[in-house]
Amino acid sequence: MRIAIIGGTGSQGLNIGKRLAIAGEDIIIGSRKEEKALTKVEESLELLKDYDDIKMEGMSNEDAAQAGDLIILTVPLSAQKPTLQSIKDYVGDKILVDATVPLETAIGGSPARFVDLMEGSAAERTAKILKKTDVRVVAAFNNVSNSLLSNIPEPIDCDCLLAGNDNEAKQVVKEIIEKIPGIDCIDCGKLEKARMIEKITPLLIGLNIKYKSQFGGIRITGIPKK
Repeated sequence: MRIAIIGGTGSQGLNIGKRLAIAGEDIIIGSRKEEKALTKVEESLELLKDYDDIKMEGMSNEDAAQAGDLIILTVPLSAQKPTLQSIKDYVGDKILVDATVPLETAIGGSPARFVDLMEGSAAERTAKILKKTDVRVVAAFNNVSNSLLSNIPEPIDCDCLLAGNDNEAKQVVKEIIEKIPGIDCIDCGKLEKARMIEKITPLLIGLNIKYKSQFGGIRITGIPKK
């Protein structure tokens, strides 16, 4: 399976890509500008040179979406709609993992505050934008901090909360994400549950700011995770 990370040259997308590449996945880093994707991939391959069989290449977002079997969207809220419109002809019936969080930074505000969206959540907004396709949207990675992702090779001490309307798609996403050491995925239910999942992110950001940390995460206890 080839995994296309759209908006993958940002820190979150690139670090997800590195983690999954180390886990043995075939990664495509997408960007609005192919040249930037190629540069970031070259830099990443140098950083990961001590790992065997790293598969990572750079493409434009459109080419990445077309070539990927599974798509991960890692863009800020302000770029969500135009980015999705640029790739909507290539998503087909693929799985699209949406990591977008509606933070107030999109309108010049605090990263520790949430922006309410008419659709209810960023993931539901993605589903609405792509409603004329057969894409299966899964909300994931919303509450896994970039600091944890970038702290390679340390395991990630955080659960990853999932939401989506297609159970098979969620299972595929779960199996891929759990290849990253330390992460357990928890299926929270239908896509509308993303409304609650996404609101955890500004809370965690605020806690990290308050306690001068970078690695705040969340663990759900008392329920079976496998």
